Order: sequence, then C-alpha cells, then structure tokens
Amino acid sequence: MKRLKLSLQKDDQIEEIHFEMRRMVNAGYTGRDREAVKKHIEELKKEGIIAPESTPTAYEVNTQLIYFDDEIEEIEVIGNKTSGEAEFILLCHGKEVYVGVGSDHTDRELEVISIIKSKQICHNLMSRRIWLLKDVRKDWDELMLRSWVKNDEGMKILYQEAPLSRMMTPEDLMAFVQDKMDDKNLEGVVIYSGTIPTFTEGPNYDNYFEVELSNPKTGKKLRCSYEVRVLDYLRG
Repeated sequence: MKRLKLSLQKDDQIEEIHFEMRRMVNAGYTGRDREAVKKHIEELKKEGIIAPESTPTAYEVNTQLIYFDDEIEEIEVIGNKTSGEAEFILLCHGKEVYVGVGSDHTDRELEVISIIKSKQICHNLMSRRIWLLKDVRKDWDELMLRSWVKNDEGMKILYQEAPLSRMMTPEDLMAFVQDKMDDKNLEGVVIYSGTIPTFTEGPNYDNYFEVELSNPKTGKKLRCSYEVRVLDYLRG
C-alpha cells in the first residue's frame, strides 16, 4: 500500500490525515449525456484512438504513479504529444469518501496503440487538499471543474469548464468501478473521474496544466498545477 498524506478542509479548518491507498483506477467516458459521450468518441477517432467496446470505461493504474503537485512541480514525459485532463478524484475509506482534484496526464501517441498502457507512462497528479464528499454532496451538481493551459506567449487560457452535473454522480461512478473490480472492495481505492470536453478540437500539448474544482456557493476551491518537460537531452 502507498500512504498518502492529505490535508482535509472542513469549514475553515485544515486537518492532516493519512489515506492507505490500495488501488488506483482511471475512469473514462463518464459524462451523463450519453449523446455527448458518443460525440467525444467520434472526435477521438479522428486522433486515431480506438473506440471502447462499451462506456463508461475503467483502467487499472500503477499506484506508484500518483503525485501531489506540491511535491513535484514538473513532470517528465517522452515525446511531444502528452496532455492533461481535468478530473475530480474520489478516495474511498470505509464509510467516508474524500474528494480531490487532479489530472490524468496521458501520452496521446501511445493511447492510439493501447489506452491502458498510455495511463502507465505518465503521472497522475492531484491536490494535497481534499474535501469530505458528504460536506459538498448537496452542492455537487453546481461544483465547477476547470482547467487552463498556456498559449505561445505564456498567457493562461481556459481549456475546460463544466459543472459536475455533466458527469456521472460520485455514487454511480463508485458503483461502476466496484462492479468492475474482482473483489468488489472499494477500500483504499483512488478513482479518477474521467474528464470534460475541451474548448479545442483536439488535445493541447502545452508544457503547463492547471486544474481547479470550485464550489460557487462557498467560494472554496481545490487546485492542482504542474509544468511538463519533454525528455530530449540525448542525441541520435
């Protein structure tokens, strides 16, 4: 197991907790609007990514690949075609479920060959700060998920934005993952939610990614950001 040190925000208090991580799952195609999901699949086909047999999807991910953005400000990747995705994160522990925000950074060239392998070659990033699901559940559909990238001039531009009403509910997402698991046990499982549509036709291969989950009713926000560096220092 990997032990995650987290900062739980309750009202205006921060409590340090530890989460014993047993497994990590990256979900995909988790939009509530199934027609929009079909449209997204067609867009990905243009990038050469094979459509899944059914949706939503779930992929096992190496638990050693999760990092907090405050411990790793820059990730190293192979090749110029990698990109981040804004996702909410569920961390399951007994009767409690915690909520974070992060990015399932993905190698798009490898994704054409194998989606599950493309999930193993890049990091999963997440916020150190988390919320209790039960504290935000009543506002869930109004929570806003956003991401930003940078343009050629280094200016941040909005890349993704949608309320969580566009995605599967946390209960449906957990039930889907649990049904897929061999032992049906969600204890210690970290679930990345899948992402929302982008404002661009294809992935953005920029060297900066920032994601935020905000509650418009309370003004509270979870954030995660990182730089991307391509490994290209050897010749030949």
